[in-house]
Amino acid sequence: MTMAILTVNAGSSSLKFSVYPMLDGSVLPSILSGSFEGLEPGGDADLRYAYQGTQHAKHFRIPERDPFMAALGHLKELLLSIDGLPSIQAVSHRIVHGGSEFFQPVIATDTILEKLSALSPLAPLHQSHSLDGVRAFSKAFPGIPQVLCFDTAFHKTMSHLETSLALPQEITQQGVRRYGFHGISYQYIIGELIENSSHAKDKVLMAHLGNGASLCAAVDGKSIATTMGFSALDGLMMGTRSGSLDAGVLMYLVERGYTHKQLQELLYRKSGLLGVSTISADMRKLRQDSSPLAKQAIDLFTYRMIREAGAMIACLGGLDLVSFSGGIGEHDSILRSAVCQKLSWLGIELDEELNRSATANFTLKISTARSRIEVWVVPTDEGLMIAKEAVNLLRSTA
Repeated sequence: MTMAILTVNAGSSSLKFSVYPMLDGSVLPSILSGSFEGLEPGGDADLRYAYQGTQHAKHFRIPERDPFMAALGHLKELLLSIDGLPSIQAVSHRIVHGGSEFFQPVIATDTILEKLSALSPLAPLHQSHSLDGVRAFSKAFPGIPQVLCFDTAFHKTMSHLETSLALPQEITQQGVRRYGFHGISYQYIIGELIENSSHAKDKVLMAHLGNGASLCAAVDGKSIATTMGFSALDGLMMGTRSGSLDAGVLMYLVERGYTHKQLQELLYRKSGLLGVSTISADMRKLRQDSSPLAKQAIDLFTYRMIREAGAMIACLGGLDLVSFSGGIGEHDSILRSAVCQKLSWLGIELDEELNRSATANFTLKISTARSRIEVWVVPTDEGLMIAKEAVNLLRSTA
């Protein structure tokens, strides 16, 4: 193992990373992963990472200027300090929005970054930070290819009807349409399902349930419909995001003086599980809380998932397999049980013992042998997916 791919997911004040070694052209599981939190100018930041199963933590001060570059300095030190760590062949970045042009991974250039920057209004809380990360890594790791992988790309197979919005042409021609997100995760999940189930290319409903949450309907391993649309606000209720909302609510709030900034803060950061419960966006904390508002938030999250699942199943024209992934989907056996019980009229029968024993460590079928529809828990690995995409791209351009 002499070469590796460094995968990156950059946020406004955070940076997640993993190192995936290569062996004979194949990408192996991560040997080093971690995150920087609190990357605010002049603030205190934390670096937490795991190397070969051992956890480490480091606390350091961020300078007033270039907090990302300061973090990358610590990351380079870390990479150099580990004996025998494979050298980095490429840095592969998760980019939320590829718009109507970018459906395949690309190597970053100034022209491409300019085009992607123009899409920032479509993903205001994600796009610009991801691109700032690309620019920072280009400086910190000169001469190493920066590969861009797009969260919208998996949904390129959706029909024109699925992506269209009932708005005037002068608006839709500006790129206002349904795109769908969590595509990197869904690409990984469907690959895992294809390896493990003979029904993975039939009518499949995938649930990515975490702080961001969505559903994806797939046939023949390809996306035909998804709950997220023009933005990552659409569809399911989420940790701090509202999910689908009557546009009349926004007009009502605007009439009462809400600014664009206030609406953005409300819909992205103050709604969802946090907004309804007033306690937390973390499902684990809500499960431990006995208050009525915690129960209401959990019940609404579950109901909204069942309601949206009905729409996805209608688009599929039936159902052969459903999978659960993401922080909530992989860990919350109570939610999985509740959802499957509500969908039992379809012929789903859950093996409750397998459901309770499912962990985030391996893909597991949790339905009974009698169940007409298979149910799976699939721990997603977006980092591994974008590492593989980087290797494929570099191989094709060699």
